[in-house]
Formats: sequence, structure tokens, C-alpha cells
Amino acid sequence: MLRIGLFLAFLVVPVLEIWFLIQVGSVIGGWQTVALLIADSLFGAWLVRREGRRAWAALRSAIQSGRMPDRELADGAMIVAGGALLLTPGFLTDVFGFFLILPFTRPLARRWLSWFLGRRVRVLADSSPYAPLFGRGGFPRGSGRGSDGGSGGAFGGFGGTRAGDGASGDGRRGRVVTGEVVGDEADDPRPRDL
Repeated sequence: MLRIGLFLAFLVVPVLEIWFLIQVGSVIGGWQTVALLIADSLFGAWLVRREGRRAWAALRSAIQSGRMPDRELADGAMIVAGGALLLTPGFLTDVFGFFLILPFTRPLARRWLSWFLGRRVRVLADSSPYAPLFGRGGFPRGSGRGSDGGSGGAFGGFGGTRAGDGASGDGRRGRVVTGEVVGDEADDPRPRDL
């Protein structure tokens, strides 16, 4: 499904870009359209440089303070992706590039990316041959925030513990077996012959 989506994106996006460039060129003229693309690229390069420096400074600050720089790493990845979109000639890709780079739209992009990646990881984990080891969800819950609560980092986490699903708060799973330990060698002080 993802491959089909990527194939369609690489096929449809250039066609839409060319169509949109022709439409803009017919309204404002050919040279004006080229000048607008150049101005758009120059502004995008300046913005990528400025936001990249800010993200780098925030990353260094987070590392020096000893906390996990999840939000800063996510911002850096979005700035790189936005810069790549701005390098692509066209207005539609520039809109998405600016959406990923601008500091007031980046939190929205981060939230959307968190939802998308969390959903994708859940689907992949549920289809894994190891999913029965962890029960429903395919991986230990309680490590972040999903649709069922908890807290997470920049990407919102991918889990959360639900009441009644057999998981403890620290992400461990399993059945409780009542019984008694008989003849535990660690507690027996007598030496054993091997």
C-alpha cells in the first residue's frame, strides 16, 4: 500500500506541478513566474539556514542538559525534508516545504507525523511474527502516548497502558501464576557437588 502511494506521489506530483506552473504563467506571465520561483527558492534557502541553526542550537542545549532530544531531532528531520521540498522547482512542493520549516506550522506537522508513524508502527508490529509475544499491539505498551493515554515525546510515543489488558505500568506483560518456589538453589546455603 505504501509503495503504491509513493509511486502515485512520484507520478502525480510532477504533473500537478507542471500544470500549476502553466496556470500561474498564464495569469502573471512566463518571466514573472520564473522570477517568483527564484525568489521563492532564495527565501526558502534563507529560512532553512535560519531554522536549521535554531534546531542545531536546541539540539545541543538538550544534549548538554542531559535530556533526550526527541523533539529537536524531529524538528531537524522536518527541516531537512522541508529543505529538500523547497529545492524541487514548483509551487506545490514549496507549500509543503514551508509547512515543515516554518516555526509556527512545524508543531502541526510534528503532530501529524507522530500520528502517522505511530499508526504505521502499530500496523507493522501487529503483522509481525513476534506480535503474540507481546499481546495485542505487537510491542510493550506504557512507553509513550498513543490514542489511549500516557505521555510521549516529539513523536507522541506509540503505546500507553490500558486498564485490563494484562500489562503493568512499566510495560511488562504476562500471566500471573500462583504457586510456591520449592528448592530454589539460590536460597539454599549448602554447597552442591557438580
